[in-house]
Amino acid sequence: MPKKRHTAEQIIRPPRQAEVELAQGRAVGEICRGLGISEARLYRWRAEYGGSKLDQARRLKDPKRENARLNRALAALTLDKQIPKEAAEGNF
Repeated sequence: MPKKRHTAEQIIRPPRQAEVELAQGRAVGEICRGLGISEARLYRWRAEYGGSKLDQARRLKDPKRENARLNRALAALTLDKQIPKEAAEGNF
């Protein structure tokens, strides 16, 4: 059975709702049953996305786009470093 992928909205809402219900005195297990998630998932999401806003969570959930951006930046920096080095060595 494949893993269920949660959207950023589905990840941000439960920890916030759980905090409100915890302040009202409800038990964690009871809250998790109401939200339809396990206690471990609630604690993991709270640790990872605790104070995040929706746009921040979307960025964290999209590593492919972030990796592509970082690879382009690395390629540009490497090229900027190699051009002067090759010019100094006379490889043109």
